[in-house]
Amino acid sequence: MQVISTISELRARLSGERSIAFVPTMGNLHEGHLNLMRQAGEHGGCVVVSIFVNPLQFGPNEDFDQYPRTLIADCARLHGLADVVFAPAVNEMYPVQQTLFVELPPLANELCGAARPGHFRGMATVVLKLLNIVRPQVALFGKKDYQQLHLVRQLTAQLNLPLRIIGGETVRAVDGLALSSRNQYLTEAQRAESVFLSQTLQGMRQAIEQGARNFELLQQQAAQALAARGWVVDYVSVRNQSDLRLADCESGELVILAAARLGKTRLLDNVEVGLGA
Repeated sequence: MQVISTISELRARLSGERSIAFVPTMGNLHEGHLNLMRQAGEHGGCVVVSIFVNPLQFGPNEDFDQYPRTLIADCARLHGLADVVFAPAVNEMYPVQQTLFVELPPLANELCGAARPGHFRGMATVVLKLLNIVRPQVALFGKKDYQQLHLVRQLTAQLNLPLRIIGGETVRAVDGLALSSRNQYLTEAQRAESVFLSQTLQGMRQAIEQGARNFELLQQQAAQALAARGWVVDYVSVRNQSDLRLADCESGELVILAAARLGKTRLLDNVEVGLGA
């Protein structure tokens, strides 16, 4: 496994590869990332992972400076799973001030985009840069960041990028909490409470499977239940899987999306569900 920090060296290393599978990450790897790496190994001859904490997708009051940077530990976990680790510095990815950005659809200003203005613009910018640098045939993104995955698929389709985007299933702790690098911010008490988010979404899924169709009421009840336990809720929303528009009774495959904070830690989760007959 090679660890490479410059674009020129990476391009030289990959120039002879005919098949590349790519997993972009911000590091501090957990089992969810490693599961994506295993999937990548099934799709590409050369498996590349990037580790880069992207400043453009953090707001001015967010945790860019505190975000855990654990490159040595990450590389240890990647042995046997990656052929190349691309770990550039900020000035390598942004040698000049970034003034060109992808124009994103209105969806980028909803859900997480409403709570984190500019986040998806920064995400799309670095993803496009990384795809241009690595030039993979396959790239893998986790379904836990469901809105991000949808926007990346739109980005690659509308810009005619020659690759396939694959979504990896959310990996969870034994109690159901979706794995995230930010979970380590939780106190012991918050970690015990954190499972209530996934339990709430599972309850909504069960209600829909049993015939509930008042999605707005389900959303309100879920948000109220979370708030009553001390959560600060950004959103709970039932959407179509295909386009992430608000669901209605004519919708087919649905996804229930949520983001909420425990203390200073913002947690994301989602559950896919079929509406049924």
